[in-house]
Amino acid sequence: MSKKLFVLLIVLMSLSLIGIIFVQSFFINNSIENEDKNFTLSVKRSLSYVSKAIEDYEFRSYFEKLQPFLNKDNKADSSILKQLFIAEEDDINNKTIVHRNTVLEERFKVPSLFNEIDADSFNISKLYSERVTETFNTTTIDGVRRMDPETRLREYSSLGALDKQAYEDSFKDLLKDKPVYKRVSQEKVRALLERELNDEGIDLDFEFAIYDDDLATKVQSQNFEMTPNVYGIKIFLDNNNDSSFNLWVDFPDRKKYLLSSIMWMIILSIIFTSIIIIAYTSAIYQLIRQRQISQIKTDFINNMTHEFKTPIATINLALDSIRNPKIIGDQEKVLRYLGMIKEENKRMHAQVENVLRISKLDKNELNISKERIELHDLVEDAVTHVELIVEDRQGYVKTHLNAEQSSILANDTHFTNVIVNVLDNAIKYSDEAPKIDVYTENVGHNIIVKISDQGNGMSKAVAKRVFEKFYREHTGNVHNVKGHGLGLAYVKKIVEDHQGHISVESEKGKGSTFIIKMPLIS
Repeated sequence: MSKKLFVLLIVLMSLSLIGIIFVQSFFINNSIENEDKNFTLSVKRSLSYVSKAIEDYEFRSYFEKLQPFLNKDNKADSSILKQLFIAEEDDINNKTIVHRNTVLEERFKVPSLFNEIDADSFNISKLYSERVTETFNTTTIDGVRRMDPETRLREYSSLGALDKQAYEDSFKDLLKDKPVYKRVSQEKVRALLERELNDEGIDLDFEFAIYDDDLATKVQSQNFEMTPNVYGIKIFLDNNNDSSFNLWVDFPDRKKYLLSSIMWMIILSIIFTSIIIIAYTSAIYQLIRQRQISQIKTDFINNMTHEFKTPIATINLALDSIRNPKIIGDQEKVLRYLGMIKEENKRMHAQVENVLRISKLDKNELNISKERIELHDLVEDAVTHVELIVEDRQGYVKTHLNAEQSSILANDTHFTNVIVNVLDNAIKYSDEAPKIDVYTENVGHNIIVKISDQGNGMSKAVAKRVFEKFYREHTGNVHNVKGHGLGLAYVKKIVEDHQGHISVESEKGKGSTFIIKMPLIS
């Protein structure tokens, strides 16, 4: 896959993921807004019913107090009789139609019901209505006009609806200056609010208060606070449908209530979006990882090719020399060339074995038997493997074996290879004469081995990846250091198989320190 195609794929996948998250967020936000609108509508409808219910309750309360003074057994203090006559002549049919409307008003004196001190009384009027329509035949006999009744329609009522409206208007005028806490109680307001809100399906704690313009009254719940999120409606409307009193209701847990109504949708959206994000991240990681592995394998093949080219070329040259008639008779030179062929063959064999060994470690097929050994002995044995090479380059390997206890459970061969590989790495990456120090110390129930060099060192980025299989620091196409990126990967696998830990501390240009931590055995 080309780099441009890879980047394009990453960009498209990222845009798709961002789009999905944006759509989900928009959908959830839109749902919350709709729930908020429905909640506001339900609360306002409930408050409208509560306002009407408070007024009806107040009217019923005082009208019931008036009833004893307005019943039939109670004699009126005064009466007024009013009549209206309308006569209509029908000359064509010789008829006369007479309309009569009689209104009887009875007045009662009632003690004051709206003041604590009954110092005054006021008049209440009770109205009765009689409506009569009569039709007369108009005849003339001997020049004398006569009117004979033909039909009579009579309607009688006490004007109940009119009475009620008159009483309501009067009450509104009489009660508008009365303190609100004497007109309705806190308990009544709460009961009405609970009933209407429950009818609207709102089962939520609330706080309420009645305000006279901007001043709070005594009719309010204990924890009410005026906030921008309160809902209000006018109550105790006068005859002009206006009032200075407002009923305010606040819902402290409103946001939680709105979220709870769509909580399952939010949870499912978060779960599915998280799954998509995890899958996307995993896919991106695998793509990047596969690209890195592909690049590492390419580098590995190039390095292996380079590593094999030298021994193959050496073997070919040695064979050509042996075929030379001048050389074939010289037994000393023949043996020398045969020795070169054997050494180069061993070198290639060792490289192949390293690759196979790492493969077996990855598949857990490498059987490593462990026994009690002294780590100090392994260190000294490993040093002898590289001592001649170091001396040949005018360098040194010094040991500082300060650990009092060094018994560990390990495989002699493999753990020796671990230390040899680290020492060999220090030698390879020292441009000048190798200067290597090996330290041991006991920390708790562990032994620490530190292998320090004063070589080239490495950057932090390289140090993080130095134990990866096939990884080598990029130096262009210059193969000034032989290897194929398997030595330290093998080291890490073996150390971890022995329940140990390996790390590296390094600074570019100042050298590196490899730290191996192994558990002791008693």
